[in-house]
Amino acid sequence: MVHQQLGCFSQYLGLFMSKQKLSLQDQLLKSGLVSSAKAKTIKTDKHKQTKQQQKNNVVVVDETKLLAEQVQAEKIARDKELNQLRKLQDEQKQLAAQVKQLIELNRQPKDENGVAYNFNDNNKIKTVYVANEMREQIIQGRAAIVRLAAAYEVVSAEVAKKILDRDAGSVIVFNQQTNTAAGSEDAYADYQIPDDLIW
Repeated sequence: MVHQQLGCFSQYLGLFMSKQKLSLQDQLLKSGLVSSAKAKTIKTDKHKQTKQQQKNNVVVVDETKLLAEQVQAEKIARDKELNQLRKLQDEQKQLAAQVKQLIELNRQPKDENGVAYNFNDNNKIKTVYVANEMREQIIQGRAAIVRLAAAYEVVSAEVAKKILDRDAGSVIVFNQQTNTAAGSEDAYADYQIPDDLIW
């Protein structure tokens, strides 16, 4: 019985080894998946193709290779776009963090019992209560009102300029003085503006 099993095993091993020695074309022929005529035409076509390639130095176009290269190029382009988008998002996050830090470190104290300073933000009237001196600084452009999340803070003009460079949308009120107004004649220069004018 053991002898029979060894015989079957050696027979199976022989078939396996013979299949290993056979080319794919021969294996397909033996299994009946391809006819001998078709196999012969494929073999002659391939032989002609290699001869022509050697004789004329003609490069035969491999469509699968071209398709794989095209897919790879598209993947590289898509990855490049995603990297640029991530880079832009990271830069925006860094700028927002810088603006937040500038505001938190340089905000001026507000005075809830002080004078109301009204200003416009997105077509809505908002109010910040500050000391009278701070109100004058805002009017003269030596201080500015900036937005931090949902709150409003007062910062110096130098800090407001730094914030403008990073995010102009965060600066709500910044009365910068222009040189053209000082040089031109003011038609209302003779009229005094009252000090207690609050709107």
